[in-house]
Amino acid sequence: MALVLLWLILFVLAWPVAVLALLLYPVIWLLLLPFRIFGIAVEGVLQTVKAIVLLPSRVLSLGRR
Repeated sequence: MALVLLWLILFVLAWPVAVLALLLYPVIWLLLLPFRIFGIAVEGVLQTVKAIVLLPSRVLSLGRR
């Protein structure tokens, strides 16, 4: 009986949280979208800098192959 009562309490407390999460997920996703785009841009710049820095070693090792 206690287990059923615990399940009922969990159901009463958890379903509003689940509905709220379903409603807020798209809003939070839209709010975080600019940060994702900024992260992609920063990653691209860092990869470009890495390629420029490592270019001399790649050119010098080309003759050893």
